[in-house]
Amino acid sequence: MKVKVISVLEDNYMYLVIEESTRDAIAVDAAVPKRLLEIVRKEEVVLRAILTTHHHWDHARGNEELARLCPGLRVYGADERIGALTHKVTHEQELTFGAIRVRCLFTPCHTSGHMCYFMWEDGSPDAPALFSGDTLFVGGCGKFFEGTAEQMYINLTQILGALPKETKVFCGHECTVRNLKFALKVEPENEIVKNKLTWAKGGALAEVHGEDGPGGGAEDAPHREG
Repeated sequence: MKVKVISVLEDNYMYLVIEESTRDAIAVDAAVPKRLLEIVRKEEVVLRAILTTHHHWDHARGNEELARLCPGLRVYGADERIGALTHKVTHEQELTFGAIRVRCLFTPCHTSGHMCYFMWEDGSPDAPALFSGDTLFVGGCGKFFEGTAEQMYINLTQILGALPKETKVFCGHECTVRNLKFALKVEPENEIVKNKLTWAKGGALAEVHGEDGPGGGAEDAPHREG
């Protein structure tokens, strides 16, 4: 399983997950269809499905155009407001795309229909991956547009917090530096936050994501809306 990280819009990430034996691919949060199809062609893969975390335009606005351009494309999500939705999924439902397995994890709060996607391949030495949309960021979480703090606490501690510790997290926005600056204002003596902020500012995110470094923005914002 190969994950291509694609930076789009102001600070969004969309992803192309490639099943390497078949060269089939799954997109996560296909916000900019033209850019996604450029990567699909470059990688010489066939786009089979889209997994959408939530209905906000900066995560789902490319669905209709992609469905038009790619006949038979499957679009998965948990909210009827998601454009071009063909398959509505539920909590802990499992999907299979060749060797790639996907577990759907329902995390309502940012929106009432937010779904995260946990992916792995049986027998692979590679760490599993979580596509967390606007539920979990590095150093923060999504705004509570359609839910409560209690819901987000359950999302982070009981649902996502129960995943294997080696899981790689692929979030929906780049706001690491902004989040950590806010955290340092709240807990100015927190050494873990200090070290993580130094890591992020030092270009580590560019290495992690392959091409895109940390985003900027308002220092007092703990999270980003979707």
